[in-house]
Amino acid sequence: MTTNPYLGSGPHFVHEDDERKLPPPSRSDVKPQYVHHVAPKPPPEISQSIPKGKGSPKRCVKFTVAAVISLLLLLLLAGILLAYYFSSACVHGRQCGDGSCVWESQWCDGVTDCPAGQDEANCVRLHGSSFLLQIYSGNNWRSVCSHGWTEQQGRAGCQHLGYSRGTYFKSGEQQTDSDDGFLTVKSDLSSGASILRQLVLSNTCPNDSVVTLRCTDCGIGVNSSRASGGQLASLGAWPWLVSLQLAGSHRCGGAIISPYWTITAAHCVARASSPGAWTVYAGIVDPSDTLFNPPYSVSRIIAHAGYNSLTRRNDIALMRLSKRLDFAASSNVEPVCLPNVGLNITSPQSGWITQFRHTGNGDSGSLHLTEAQVSFIDTADCNSSIAYNGRISQDMLCATETKAVANKCHTDSGGPLVSLKDGVWWLVGDSIWGDRCPEQNKPGVYGNITYFLDWIYHQMRKHQDD
Repeated sequence: MTTNPYLGSGPHFVHEDDERKLPPPSRSDVKPQYVHHVAPKPPPEISQSIPKGKGSPKRCVKFTVAAVISLLLLLLLAGILLAYYFSSACVHGRQCGDGSCVWESQWCDGVTDCPAGQDEANCVRLHGSSFLLQIYSGNNWRSVCSHGWTEQQGRAGCQHLGYSRGTYFKSGEQQTDSDDGFLTVKSDLSSGASILRQLVLSNTCPNDSVVTLRCTDCGIGVNSSRASGGQLASLGAWPWLVSLQLAGSHRCGGAIISPYWTITAAHCVARASSPGAWTVYAGIVDPSDTLFNPPYSVSRIIAHAGYNSLTRRNDIALMRLSKRLDFAASSNVEPVCLPNVGLNITSPQSGWITQFRHTGNGDSGSLHLTEAQVSFIDTADCNSSIAYNGRISQDMLCATETKAVANKCHTDSGGPLVSLKDGVWWLVGDSIWGDRCPEQNKPGVYGNITYFLDWIYHQMRKHQDD
């Protein structure tokens, strides 16, 4: 019997019935098949560090999140700074009228940097009753040392204020002390330069002597009776008063402030703004008696842009004459002084008004210049419920005549309110509610010239060469 060599090793099929019949093989009968032996790998070394493949992504995510948060914080901070910069008016400088900014050092340096020239506009001023010259420099108002000061600088100072070329009276000096330094005249001057370019900052000034400046010989009144009531004024008593005439008839009063300029009320010229329709007479007491007084034509009328006919806010106007007034030719014609900065003229001080009034009953009498003393009234009292009930704004002031005057209904608009202080007559107001009958507890209302001082000088500068 031949034995099949592949019986024990090859695959074979066994029926279930047969499988149940065969006894289970013993351990000795089981022959192990061929097994491929592989050398065992050594166990991996245990390391304390995180495996590179698993830790790097986590660190990248953390770094990315931190970077994004830092960037967002920086952007937020930049946004806050930009918002603050654009919301504030020039953080490191001064703002021009159009919203643009210039550095503080560029303000009042004699070079125009703002488109409309605001940086060089209000850089020179006169202070107090001594006419102390002050110039804005280094973020402060400084006095000018008189050492080296000449009439050349005096004329340049007046011109910068707004007075026309050639308008200059005199320079003086006074003693003062200053912890903020002085401005002194440069040794190397350029001809025709702005007064701001002719000065340099200095810590010392010989003898602490500083400059006073008078551009006009203003504020000299003569021959007045100084009566308290509405008396007729004498010729030359108020030499700055003018009659503003329209079509040959007196329309309003006004005050001379320079050889070319007079001040009046805006409501006087609101409906007749053509310069050619007006004529100015100076040095008269009777508006109809103009035979021996030369007429002056008007070249420009400037009413305040903010004038409101209902509230009478900003009720002020300037008239520029075609030719200059000759103050030397007549003692009856002189300017009144504009109120300098720091000049405190308030209640309970008194002043004077001069107006052209009818001397007869009603409108039957002729017009004649009258004078009357007035007392200044505190604005709070003038705004009380029994007076003007809040209608008086900061550009107005109130004064009432110290003695009752008959026929008060025909007062003169635009006429000056003046006050004497330290020997000088100052223009304090212009009559703006003078065309109505003053009632009891209803004092006269005047434009506050001190409030309009910058506006006046600005207009004079703008049109000084017209």
